[in-house]
Amino acid sequence: MHHKYVVRDGDAVWTGSTNWTDDSWTRQENVIVTVRSPDIAYAYTLTFDQLWESGQVENSGSDPRPVQVNGASVRPWFCPEHGEALSHRVAKHIGKARERVRIASPVLTSGPILATLVEVVNERRCDIGGIVDDTQVDQVFHQWRTNGVSEWKVPLLQRVLEGAEFSGKASIPWTPESLHDFMHAKVVVADDTTFVGSFNFSRSGERNAENVLEIRDAAIADRIALYVDELRARYPRATPPGG
Repeated sequence: MHHKYVVRDGDAVWTGSTNWTDDSWTRQENVIVTVRSPDIAYAYTLTFDQLWESGQVENSGSDPRPVQVNGASVRPWFCPEHGEALSHRVAKHIGKARERVRIASPVLTSGPILATLVEVVNERRCDIGGIVDDTQVDQVFHQWRTNGVSEWKVPLLQRVLEGAEFSGKASIPWTPESLHDFMHAKVVVADDTTFVGSFNFSRSGERNAENVLEIRDAAIADRIALYVDELRARYPRATPPGG
C-alpha cells in the first residue's frame, strides 16, 4: 500500500510523494499537491473506502475521469486497477511532447515509459531532462543483470540517462536504521501536462495501491518543471554503472 493522501471534509485532497516520516519531511525531495474540488475528493474517498472495506489492494481504484478545477483539467488515476493504462498514458504524453519533458523519479523501470523516452532522446524531439536516485538506479541495474527476464531494459535506461540531461542523487543505501535521504519526488512534465503523485514510474508501481493526478495547466507545468530543474542543479550527472 503506497498511497500518501488525505481527504478533508469531502472538499479537498492533499496528495503527492511524501511519506509521513521525519526523514521524508526533512531529508528527501518530495512533491505535495493540494486540490480543492468535491469531485476529486469523492474519487479519493471512494478509493479509500474500497481499500478500507475489502482490505485488498487488488482491483482498487476509481475510474480516471477528468474534472475542471479553477481552469485546469485534473484527472485522478488510481492503481493497481488502472496501473498499466497509466503507464501507457504517461508514455503517450512523453511521446507527444515537442517543447520539454521533465522527470523526477527515484527509478525508471516501466517498459512503455522507457521505450518512449529512448525514442524521444534518439530523435531529439524536445528538451528532456530529470533527476533520479543514483543509488537506487545502481541497484536496479544489478537486479536486471542478474534476472534474465528484465535484462532487455538495461540498454534502454542507459540510453535515457546518457542521452538526456539527468542528474542523480547518491543517497545512503537503505537499512531500517539508516538515514533515509532518497530522491523521492515522482513527477513527469510533458509540455503543459503534469503527472504527480505517489506512483513510481515502474512495473511494480503499476501493481501497487497508488494515486496520480494528471493536470493539464501551463502554469502548474511551468512550476513543476522549474522545481525539477532546481533539483537537477543540486546534484551531479547521473552515472549508470559502467558509464
